[in-house]
Amino acid sequence: MSERKTFKRGDEVTWHTSQGDTHGTVTRKITGTESAGGHTAKASEAEPEYEVQSDKTGRKAIHKPSALRKRGSA
Repeated sequence: MSERKTFKRGDEVTWHTSQGDTHGTVTRKITGTESAGGHTAKASEAEPEYEVQSDKTGRKAIHKPSALRKRGSA
C-alpha cells in the first residue's frame, strides 16, 4: 500500500518532461476540471492534481502527485 503524496502552494518540486527534469513551484491544488499547458485535469478532492510553474520558462502545467517530487528533501 503506497502513501499518497500531498503538496501545498509554494512547495519546490521537480518533474520529468521530454526535455529532462524540470524544476518549479506548486501554485495551487486542483480539485475540479481545469486546463493548463495542453493538459485537462479531471481532478477531485479525493484525487487532486497540482498546478506548477516552471522556474525556467514561467509556464504553468498540471500534474498528478505521482509525477512530482519535492526538492531539497534528501
